Amino acid sequence: MTAKTQIDIGLVLYPGAQISAVLGLADLFEIADRAAAKRPDTDLPRLCVGQWTFEEGRSLPSPPETGGDSDVLILPPTLNAPASPEAARPIAHWLRERHEGGCILASICGGAFLLAETGLLDGRSATTHWVYTEAFSRRFPRVAVDTDRLIIDDGDILTAGGLMSWTDIGLKLVDRFLGPTVMLETAQMLLVDPPGREQRYYSGFTPRLNHGDAAILKAQHWLQTTGARDTSLTVLAKQAGLEERTFLRRFHRATGLTSSEYAQRLRVGRARERLQFGTLPVDTIAWEVGYSDPATFRKVFRRIVGLTPSEYRQRFHIG
Repeated sequence: MTAKTQIDIGLVLYPGAQISAVLGLADLFEIADRAAAKRPDTDLPRLCVGQWTFEEGRSLPSPPETGGDSDVLILPPTLNAPASPEAARPIAHWLRERHEGGCILASICGGAFLLAETGLLDGRSATTHWVYTEAFSRRFPRVAVDTDRLIIDDGDILTAGGLMSWTDIGLKLVDRFLGPTVMLETAQMLLVDPPGREQRYYSGFTPRLNHGDAAILKAQHWLQTTGARDTSLTVLAKQAGLEERTFLRRFHRATGLTSSEYAQRLRVGRARERLQFGTLPVDTIAWEVGYSDPATFRKVFRRIVGLTPSEYRQRFHIG
């Protein structure tokens, strides 16, 4: 089988697409293409980038000037609300047809809503921006959304999390088509980290408060006010005015977490603020947020954030 001499990458300009990400991706692939061309000892394909433009009221996009199908189609982020089902449907139909023809599909941030509308993510794991977790799960219940991860690469479909994760997905594709050496050269030229970060390094804990269960909301407010220092089932159930077994069931249904997990995330959130803006030792912070055992605190912090407290402070400290 003869290797491809050109990889056609299509950037999908749907209504509301973030133009800076589109232009940034085009620049990233141009830098990678130039780096690959300077390596005379390798037979690497050229990267050809074009834009497929959807306009309001059109079911098919205007193709790139180069014409022809793309090997990869990338859905950029949006600064607006994610596309509604009605707006996404014609784009999703076109994307599904391209995928059936062998095209790789990739989404960034809110672009995942367009990709999920195709049905191709059903039964798979996918990521989007962490602020969309609840809305995405509600709209696409058959997709296993994992917003702790910045990139999920399933081979034929890739999804990335935050607005700026276009750099990560761009470098991921450069690595796939041009190899790790060119990918690292491109990252160095752009002064960005190579792929390997996780979205949970950056995401904060946003409690679910609009569930409509007034009893559970009382317990949530009490946990927030007290810093989740007392998380015993007896105390929490009393705050909610519920029998203990009923409280456990309703708390999980309302928040998506057990009361212990919920309290841990509140405590870790407070610890992150102290690590980012203060200089207290980690052991002292552990005690302040409710952990008598610093080792337990470090274990919980790493499980939730993906970094140790010291690594988090080193990366994000302001002062």
